[in-house]
Amino acid sequence: MKIHCVGIGGIAISALANIYQQKGHRVAGSDAEASEITAELKNQGIKVFIGHQAANITKDIDLVIYSEAVPPNNSELKKARRLKIRCLSGAQALADLAKDYFLIAVSGMHGKSTTASMIAQILIKANLDPTFVIGTKPGFRLGKSRYLIIEADDYQAKFLHYHPDILVLTNIEEEHMDWFKNFSHIKKVFKQYLRQVKKFIIANKDNEGIRKVLIFNFQFSIFKPKVNFYSLKDKDAEKLKKVLQVPGEHNVSNALAALNVARLLKIDDKTSFEALSQYKGVWRRFQEFSLKVENCKLKIISDYAHHPTEIAATLQALAEKYPKQKKWVVFQPHQYQRTFYLFDNFVKTLRQAQSKFGVDQLIITDIYTVEGRESQAIKQKVNSQKLVKAINRKWAVYQPENSLADYLKANVSQWQVVMIMGAGSVYKTVGQLIDSFPQSTKLTKKNKVVR
Repeated sequence: MKIHCVGIGGIAISALANIYQQKGHRVAGSDAEASEITAELKNQGIKVFIGHQAANITKDIDLVIYSEAVPPNNSELKKARRLKIRCLSGAQALADLAKDYFLIAVSGMHGKSTTASMIAQILIKANLDPTFVIGTKPGFRLGKSRYLIIEADDYQAKFLHYHPDILVLTNIEEEHMDWFKNFSHIKKVFKQYLRQVKKFIIANKDNEGIRKVLIFNFQFSIFKPKVNFYSLKDKDAEKLKKVLQVPGEHNVSNALAALNVARLLKIDDKTSFEALSQYKGVWRRFQEFSLKVENCKLKIISDYAHHPTEIAATLQALAEKYPKQKKWVVFQPHQYQRTFYLFDNFVKTLRQAQSKFGVDQLIITDIYTVEGRESQAIKQKVNSQKLVKAINRKWAVYQPENSLADYLKANVSQWQVVMIMGAGSVYKTVGQLIDSFPQSTKLTKKNKVVR
């Protein structure tokens, strides 16, 4: 089969492109701009067009897979539909792939990538040779067994395309309010999703949103799956705290979810605990870099947190791991819409950065905008400067993104640990900061990825 992927530079679509190629299909694709991901795809022998053009779509293409971020008027999509080529969104294509597997889906507003990666590591350790598609690098693995692990996204209710054999539910709360109308809408969509689960639901009992949906407002008689709850109050939580290399209670919770999946699959606890003890995280989830500048040892941490709940969990992990070091945190808000709808929650969380988490300086940089998903009216109502003003603390400052690396370098004597946090382009500051130091600087990267 000949497949063309529109928006192939995204994590999810690139993962599908790689898996389909490894399955023996001819795969090509396009993206608006070149990136590390498109370069990696080219190295794998996948043809990548930079720029979307109708000419990239030919009559011999059997399937077009497109990113949900691609607008409906995209020239390639329009031509593919005119030629009556089968077109599937990324979520639809993944659901189509999942039909041949025993599907383990991880859903929730936070913790999906880490939990799915932990599950994958356990299954690999148990020699179950899983396939996985996860929203971080590396986003894929093609195994030979019947098991498929996916990160099932709640945005635009994309997870409704899936019918998991096992669903892991990490949390439910207000997120993606540019699509969801309110929390009642979120509950309604999740209830519909729960009805599609074939065998088991593994759910976080500590999360208020899950309790509202599963315990208080959901009639168990209308669906068949058995529900297993996990909690930080479980006796296994203390055992996991002692063996996990990744910090933070949120990661203990993620590990508890993975452990429950393993037990459903009859994997012995010894294998599971060993796998979890070897788990070192994935790309941009508390990803640590060590620098040696002259005689100073510095840490740079890159993290994907972009929602108030995620930020609090990540700052708690930072305080836990580096309680005595001078800590600076850089945060890039992700999307004007999210910043606007959750503004008060952001202020409340970030205002506690010093008193609760021991952060010495908080730097807010420019909001990362997602083209096609922003309201121009809202963009005029909120910005990073307003967020800093609302936080109203001397240690919270605004700094433009284009000068972040220079600012951090100029003040390197003031910090021992700097966390670069956000889901947008701010991660590039990590590389810029590293490159700005002399060639004699020694660099090591701690985190390893699941293989």
